[in-house]
Amino acid sequence: MLKKFWSFNKTEVVILSSLLFVNLNSREVNAQQLSFSKSNGKELIISGKDQRSIQTGQQELAPTSPMGWNTWNWFGKTGINEKIIREVIDAMARNGLRDAGYEYIVVDGGWRDNKLGPNGELLANPIRFPHGMKVLADYAHSNGFKFGLHTVPGTNDCGGDKVGGYGHEKVQIQQFVDWGIDFIKLDKCRFSGGWNEQLLERTYRKWATILKKSGRNIVLSISAYQFRDWNPEVGNMSRTTGDIGAKVNGGAIFDSVPGSVMHIAEENNKWAKYARPGYWNDPDMLATGDQGLTPDEQKIHFALWGIMSAPLFLGDDPRKVPQYEKDIILNKEAIAIDQDTTGQGVQLKVNGDGEIWAKKLGHNKVALLLFNKSRSQAKNIELNLSELGIHKTVNVTDVYAKRNLGKFSDRISYLVKSRSCLYMVISQ
Repeated sequence: MLKKFWSFNKTEVVILSSLLFVNLNSREVNAQQLSFSKSNGKELIISGKDQRSIQTGQQELAPTSPMGWNTWNWFGKTGINEKIIREVIDAMARNGLRDAGYEYIVVDGGWRDNKLGPNGELLANPIRFPHGMKVLADYAHSNGFKFGLHTVPGTNDCGGDKVGGYGHEKVQIQQFVDWGIDFIKLDKCRFSGGWNEQLLERTYRKWATILKKSGRNIVLSISAYQFRDWNPEVGNMSRTTGDIGAKVNGGAIFDSVPGSVMHIAEENNKWAKYARPGYWNDPDMLATGDQGLTPDEQKIHFALWGIMSAPLFLGDDPRKVPQYEKDIILNKEAIAIDQDTTGQGVQLKVNGDGEIWAKKLGHNKVALLLFNKSRSQAKNIELNLSELGIHKTVNVTDVYAKRNLGKFSDRISYLVKSRSCLYMVISQ
């Protein structure tokens, strides 16, 4: 049976499907989907099946996009220690972050010693983590969190220390099992002699296979700095981009340069059709808090990650979260949009500095983000409801303002001030 979907007036046609938004420039269509649209005046019919399957175990591990906190953006490699981790766990249990869904505490680079043990085992840094990692994992679990660690699959970490897992995968994964680890960020970093694509894929697949047989449920986060078509089979989430700008690397930037919020969002947008329960595209951690973005830019940033069903990993210092940041990252409806499992939303329209992104939600709803990138001028941004296939009156609510904007029957049009957004949910 052929279903009709909705096209948008954009050179790169985007279709809103029954499950998620699909980019027509992609090579395949999501499993068991049919779409019908028009491009350049010609009728375009697409039907297909994505050959990349998601295993049942993957779905159980990441039925929704994972949420938590990671040390790297704020503390980097040398600014972290076990005392800070305990304080962060206490703070997140106290300030509502745990109860809002931020459940993973992930210690990135900096927890390891600069060498391996005699059997290839990982050693905790004796100065920063003198009591080892199991003690911290136990403390996280006792406070209602899950615990994760950064590790590397090659021969060296990103700083050059010879602490890689290559050839020691079974030994190191057994350590993670024994310590009670729930999440592994497997960071490509370095391989002596250099990586090639075949070796990289083979190595990540080996980790996934051993983890699957380990007897413990451990989320596998692939961090190899770009999307590869084997990622959805192998991991539960995978980076699609390089690092986001944050405190650790000079500060967050909203747009125009690699590592900026917009540069990363646009790259992540290319792989929308692959996201689904069990696998999620990762545009890197959040750069909220005092890291360089204005509060309004942070609202756009958080909304974009929500529209894209991205993993929400805070990169701030949870011990001192400013009120404006709490209002963003604890917003229940914004989190619910991210956690909705219908798939990854996409960029619909770009008109100069004005952009529209959208995500189809469950219960016949749509999340809509209108934002203005201009630094100085307000801009009118509008969308005809017919472009969403909607031909009746709808109700619209403002996600951040937490208020009803009323009924709309033909189009949604708002004057959006410079460098700010309007984040909405449309209900039919």
